[in-house]
Amino acid sequence: MPNKSSKNTVMPDDGQKQDLAPRNEPVQSRSIRRSKQIIDVTGELLERVGLDDLNTIIIAKEVGISIGSLYHYFPNKYAILYAMGSRWLESIDAVFMEVLRWPLEELALSELIDKILAIHLKTYKKQKAILTLVQAMFSVKELRELDAQHDDLVIRQMSEVFKRIGLQRHIRERERIARLYLEVTHSTFLVVVNQNENRAKRTLNDLKRMIESLLAHHLSNSQER
Repeated sequence: MPNKSSKNTVMPDDGQKQDLAPRNEPVQSRSIRRSKQIIDVTGELLERVGLDDLNTIIIAKEVGISIGSLYHYFPNKYAILYAMGSRWLESIDAVFMEVLRWPLEELALSELIDKILAIHLKTYKKQKAILTLVQAMFSVKELRELDAQHDDLVIRQMSEVFKRIGLQRHIRERERIARLYLEVTHSTFLVVVNQNENRAKRTLNDLKRMIESLLAHHLSNSQER
């Protein structure tokens, strides 16, 4: 999961270190609430103004605090986006912890896919400005490590899920299949969150068919070995 220590620094174009860690880790209830408010408001602004026009001045104004007070919590907008991305990854990690508590070995493949797609889609729908955030994690160098952490998390955990449902392959092969699962589901979820209900339902049904066909094929080959 993301490292929130003061070691989170990057090198911007001018060669100076860009600090991504919060100024102070909030411990009091009021500070925790304020930090969360800043992150939540940034998510709302990200949806309205986009990444390029987002800055700490409009964030502070929207929160209702001075720019100096904002800097007491976060040194720059990338630190806020980093915290937002980290929080999203934590929600994904929590989902996997729940999934791994399921009786995976007893679930029919179709039921498992229904359940796992539904629970993961919720994390995409819940996160504000998810498409812009994901694009920022991929394209903004200050946030790129979050993109790698996201991929590693999903691949590692899905590889374990595949093992438990009977896909008896070398871990590298399970990770290869897990990466394919990641790429297909991740891109599809980002589309679904912006579709109307009927269109989203059809898209998810197509996604389920693709994943079920993929896993049925590999599970069948595992049983034949």
